[in-house]
Amino acid sequence: MEAVSNQFLEFHPNHGTNISLNHSGTQATRIESFANGVCFSKYPLKPGEIFLIEIEEKELGWCGHLRIGLTARDPKSLEVIPEYSIPDLMALGDSWVFAITRNHNKVIEEAEVPEAGEGGLGVGQRLGHREEEDAVQEDEDNNKKPKTFFTDTHLYIDTVRIPRDKLVGRSRPGRFSHILDDLYKTNALPPTARRSRIGVLYVPKSRDTADMHIVINGEDMGASAKGIPSTKPLYAVVDVFAATNLLLADAVQENHSKAHCPQDGYRLAPAA
Repeated sequence: MEAVSNQFLEFHPNHGTNISLNHSGTQATRIESFANGVCFSKYPLKPGEIFLIEIEEKELGWCGHLRIGLTARDPKSLEVIPEYSIPDLMALGDSWVFAITRNHNKVIEEAEVPEAGEGGLGVGQRLGHREEEDAVQEDEDNNKKPKTFFTDTHLYIDTVRIPRDKLVGRSRPGRFSHILDDLYKTNALPPTARRSRIGVLYVPKSRDTADMHIVINGEDMGASAKGIPSTKPLYAVVDVFAATNLLLADAVQENHSKAHCPQDGYRLAPAA
């Protein structure tokens, strides 16, 4: 199944009070303070359709994590947008959101994952600090990254295939742009780097359930949430934390946000 791309992606007009959208709805900018930066896709996603954003601008001197995921709650039905996606939106139920950190985005598959009817949704386990170090060492020692990551023109997630060129960030033209472009292509930069592209989609697993996948610079992070009920419309969720400007990849324009403490801030937008 080719990734769905027949509708122009936009942010929903109902969003957190600290977010400003541009006139086309393709750029989300945090205008002040922290919190109240939750945004949604304007329309529910179709199976295999990726909601892809690009970190357009960053500002040093902030801490926290961009968060992304899915919700079965129609944004226009929310009289008050939750202050945070985690835990506020998730506490309402029917939402699956994860923080995008510098190193711990990969999901380790459990041997057995409970179905939705067996005491809750199965969720992959994020890499812990020790596990992350072991995984990195294994990659370095044994060259475990699949060779196809560097040669395939498409990313394959089960039956879904997405052109990798769409998924990978690009630097602005400049003296070292060719070096930066190679780093984006190999996903060697932190996911929080400027021009990084982060996407979320769901892949049908049965007639009524799906798995949620997060993709960073062309690399699938695995099934972050399993057994999501797919009988309801599913909207993308982006929590613009720290000083960030986001663009939707299908538009690549401008967005940003704010919070405080020493680390990085971002600016987001839909990717093209």
